[in-house]
Amino acid sequence: MSAFELNPKVVDPIDPTVEPSVLWNRAYQNGVASDPSARPLSIGIAVGDKVLARVNTRIFGETSSGAKENTRYIERLAKSLLWVHGGNRIIIGGSDAIGTELAAQYSARGTRAFDADILGNQIYLEPFRVDSVSLDAMPQKTIAPEASIGRHLSGCRIGFDLGGSDRKAAAVIDGEVVFSEEIAWNPYFESDPQYHVDGIIDSLKRAAKHLPRIDAIGGSAAGVYVDNEVRAASLFRGVAKADFGARVRRIFFDVMTTLGWQDKPWRVVNDGEVTALAGSMSIGGNSLLGLSLGTSFAAGYVTPSGNLSSGLNELAFVPVDHRLDGPIDEWSGDRGCGVQCFSQQGVARLAKLAGIPFEDSVPFPERLIEVQNLMESGDQRAESIYRSIGINFGYAMAQFSELYTLEHLLILGRVTSGAGGAMILEVAREVLDLEFPEISAAVQFHIPDEKEKRHGQAVAAASLAALE
Repeated sequence: MSAFELNPKVVDPIDPTVEPSVLWNRAYQNGVASDPSARPLSIGIAVGDKVLARVNTRIFGETSSGAKENTRYIERLAKSLLWVHGGNRIIIGGSDAIGTELAAQYSARGTRAFDADILGNQIYLEPFRVDSVSLDAMPQKTIAPEASIGRHLSGCRIGFDLGGSDRKAAAVIDGEVVFSEEIAWNPYFESDPQYHVDGIIDSLKRAAKHLPRIDAIGGSAAGVYVDNEVRAASLFRGVAKADFGARVRRIFFDVMTTLGWQDKPWRVVNDGEVTALAGSMSIGGNSLLGLSLGTSFAAGYVTPSGNLSSGLNELAFVPVDHRLDGPIDEWSGDRGCGVQCFSQQGVARLAKLAGIPFEDSVPFPERLIEVQNLMESGDQRAESIYRSIGINFGYAMAQFSELYTLEHLLILGRVTSGAGGAMILEVAREVLDLEFPEISAAVQFHIPDEKEKRHGQAVAAASLAALE
């Protein structure tokens, strides 16, 4: 039961207790606005001395009945900022008490230990911490220059993408795809890094056979990549920590050396970034958020100036449902995050609520295929699943519009295949029209056609590295 009256204008037909984060936050802020004892608070997200994001907000006064929700509001907001912008440090300005509570949650034994470990030890290679300062001591956001990545089309290139259920590779000559191939694999719970090495090399070799020479290589994969190093990735979640450091962190360097391509221009980035880049190149527009609803929930952002965002954009971990008993992400252990709403895991979860029985042994991709087949046959249960996804997607879009400058939204991924994808956007638009008409008027929705789905991602990936 929510602490606030949310009163959504569109209610999920099979999961009616959802508490969209955007509505919860607005209800909280409306309550604060009527509290005469409300006080200011600032949140900073930083790496070293660089402040990647800063939000100035207000919280309930200490004696107010709403004060018990202060920490929840700030923690959910801080976590969203962390996974959008990156960072291994939270700075709380104006409340030592909230700073202390967050420090406990983001400790090695706290409820956010997963986030602290991934962001601190794995991505930024320094322990995560939470600092409390006075409002006057809050640092300003650091304005960093944007780096231009991608859109390099000349020459003979290979583009590849590593997903949770398949790996793709394409041969591209001057921006035209001359070969592409998709091969099924199951990397998530493979403990031997050699499985991943062999699969990547196999796909690259297959593409290379269709080019007279190799000028550049670009790739995308689920996870976080810094200077071509793997810092955190669900693809390698089955690999032990010791093996991750020794065999996975520089896996792409080892692959390029094995193939003799170590001196050629090459680059690997998050798959969501390539999705966004492909969309921007296709429609000729910027301020674009690209979202892939597939094995996970990948995201990437093209800035108003046409560059890829320097943030993490890991919206799979961003809370979109504020229910205290919301669905649990089996990897992070958190509730109500994007991955449980907008991925094949979400489809499997909603199938149970819709009355479509599956044995626990049936893999998620097979459940998704069955739901899609039912959708094509006009099954009302399958339709209710896609309507549920669309409703929550609409509310999430309003939430994301507060985190990004948005003019274009592009979706793709296995969950959006067939009639279901069109329904997701149709219902999401209904939600925006009713609840957030100003956002609905400002954002255009896009679904790539089949050719663009097959080739756009490959061309964008192949374009990542500039020829020297």
